Amino acid sequence: MKNRLPALTALALFGLALLPACRAEDAKPKLDLKLDPSALAESTGGRATSYADVLQPVQKTVVSVYSSKIVREQLQVPDFFRQFYGQLPERQSRQEGLGSGVIVSKNGYILTNNHVVAEADELKVSLNDGREFTAKLIGADPKTDVAVIKIEAEDLPFATLADSDKLRVGDLVFAVGNPLGVGQTVTMGIVSATGRDNLGLLADRGGYENFIQTDASINQGNSGGALVDAQGRLVGINTAILSGRGGSGNIGIGFAIPVNQAATVLTSLVETGTVQRGYLGVNIDELKPDVAEALGLKKDQRGVIITNLPKDSPAAKAGLERSDVVIAIEGQEVSTPQDLRNRVAARAPGSEVELRVLRDGKEKTIKAKLGALSAAQAATELLPGVSAKTLDTEARRQVGAPRDLEGVVITEVEEDSAYAERLSPGMVVVEVNREPVSDLESAQRLLKPGRNLLIVYVRGLFTPIAVSVK
Repeated sequence: MKNRLPALTALALFGLALLPACRAEDAKPKLDLKLDPSALAESTGGRATSYADVLQPVQKTVVSVYSSKIVREQLQVPDFFRQFYGQLPERQSRQEGLGSGVIVSKNGYILTNNHVVAEADELKVSLNDGREFTAKLIGADPKTDVAVIKIEAEDLPFATLADSDKLRVGDLVFAVGNPLGVGQTVTMGIVSATGRDNLGLLADRGGYENFIQTDASINQGNSGGALVDAQGRLVGINTAILSGRGGSGNIGIGFAIPVNQAATVLTSLVETGTVQRGYLGVNIDELKPDVAEALGLKKDQRGVIITNLPKDSPAAKAGLERSDVVIAIEGQEVSTPQDLRNRVAARAPGSEVELRVLRDGKEKTIKAKLGALSAAQAATELLPGVSAKTLDTEARRQVGAPRDLEGVVITEVEEDSAYAERLSPGMVVVEVNREPVSDLESAQRLLKPGRNLLIVYVRGLFTPIAVSVK
């Protein structure tokens, strides 16, 4: 049956949420990515009257992704029916979803959205030339909404990846995909903004929001498709739109995952079967005007202040210190904690990043070698399967907590965690065993084997929750 999506009143993800991540092939696969690091302005001149020659090769790399799953549901009948006939059989139905994808290597690796393929029992890919293939899910990353699928074919046309960090507001872009199942469609617009975060699209999974905003028309079915620049290079993976009140159509506010972020996830999933993110190891907060003045900086100075860092963290080893103000990473300005978090997580573990910081009123350049976030999970784990962080300005705004509230906010609870039924993301733990909590380290220290009493702040109320620790 056709996939039906409800009318959206705010931000909407498109495509049927279909299949969890799965492991990569045993033999180490090969990626043959085509990269072009130049900026748009460095390699174009004159005014174009048609982009047909640029877009024709790109169209060959964009595919339609058809997903399907079997849904089982118990027949709803009156109780007296069950008395006579006992347990009735389940009714099965097939749900289908439609999205898009982009071929990024000649041997069949395709970038798309996690919500396009999540929970799918079967994936089919239709190429621009009419050929159809059964696709295999290589892996998916719900935190970025990126997924990688593969078809068994060789010498395929594949997209060239641009450097999305060089995108500027006003750059011309094209969205390519299969909206509403009408067939491959190209729409044109500009980059309306970069670095869009705090949209709530991935908030339920502690995700990394760092979207390109565009007015190129994006609709249902475009999810997973290509956002390309005026040279036909891939700059983003189309993901979501903002709709007007009561509507679900395009109003000129669409979002795409930057290709730099998508490519990092792609490489990690293909080569290791998991997603490995860069890890700097700092607690940070927004730089407020009064704090800036106290540090001898201008009141309107933008950046994030380091509030704490473990002594064995990559940040500490690189020479960063408490009260350092980070203003840029790899030449990209940093103005919010989310900026720094996204840019660090988008880089591979082991890579070196250049940070510009202000210390004692003077600017310094510090190079840090990133660790692996997966190896640092224990440092962010409050309880097994429950991740948390010190409540900072950004988190306080997200959960609607008072300014004077201190504690740790739960950022993620794994589905199979023993605490999944009692704790959820957005809860703020303010006391552990009758002792106030000021940061994650103090909360971890106060927990003890046996029964523990937590006081949590959620939706304006303080609630006691008892948990057992082994």
